[in-house]
Amino acid sequence: MLQQTQVATVIPYFERFVAALPDVRTLACADRDHVMALWSGLGYYSRARNLHRTAQQCVERHGGDLPDDFDALLKLPGIGRSTAGAILAQAFGRKAAILDGNVKRVLCRSHGIEGFPGSPTVEKALWQLSESLLPDEDLPRYTQAIMDLGATVCTRARPACPSCPLRDGCVALARDLVHELPFPRPSKTLPERRCHWLLLVDARGRVLLERRPPTGIWGGLWSLPEFDDVDALHSVLALRSSRPAGHRESLPPVRHVFSHYAVTATPVRLLVEANWTMSDSDRERWFDRHALADIGLPQPIRRLLCEQSTVIPHDRPPGTPSPCE
Repeated sequence: MLQQTQVATVIPYFERFVAALPDVRTLACADRDHVMALWSGLGYYSRARNLHRTAQQCVERHGGDLPDDFDALLKLPGIGRSTAGAILAQAFGRKAAILDGNVKRVLCRSHGIEGFPGSPTVEKALWQLSESLLPDEDLPRYTQAIMDLGATVCTRARPACPSCPLRDGCVALARDLVHELPFPRPSKTLPERRCHWLLLVDARGRVLLERRPPTGIWGGLWSLPEFDDVDALHSVLALRSSRPAGHRESLPPVRHVFSHYAVTATPVRLLVEANWTMSDSDRERWFDRHALADIGLPQPIRRLLCEQSTVIPHDRPPGTPSPCE
């Protein structure tokens, strides 16, 4: 969860996740929708899919435990060089380096390393430096310390240099480069994409959702049917509704920025009776409004549904978690 997400954001998700799925075997046996519902809102959903598959592979191949071998860890979904190093150092006390964003920032500043840390040349140099600094003992404490140093002291904005234990030898501090290092990612213009979402509500107040493909953006999550343009949406409506549909309304556009592009979606809200022809596949399903808390939904979709009072009511059964939380 801490990959690409800050600690303060992760904590409530982590506590809820481990309370529901406390060990590897429980996670391995969990329903995919349950896993995605617990993760919903954290983003980068491939992490949740990888975590689920890793638990299953650990049960199948390693007796329900994480392996303590670097190469075996790298074969598990979602575990790269830095995560494998963190597991080996913190769980097994092995001499293994890590290089997450916090560590990169500490090393770039303390050693005056210029260039974007994500570039191959700079990253290679940072790996060599990270490995050269490893102590011979107490690896778990060192590994946690260098991550925490970047997260709490050597922060991206407003670093607490006077209280930093590395201040006397910090190259960036000595050269007044603290706010320049590490170099930012080279700027680029994000491609823009437009689409339409179909918010279809039946006479019982249920909403039609479609499971997205297992890979790609929002992979494996339930979402609103998506169309490249309004003509494609209208064609589907004509094919799958035997009678003219009810009131149709275009809602305000929703813009969401991903890491590699931005999308602006125009939701089209439509009330239909029970004459809608379902797809032959099992990818489509009508969901009762109270069931939306128990499935994985992309945060923009969940927010949109919460704004629609006919889909998400305020009066839910006692003890039922809010889909908007």
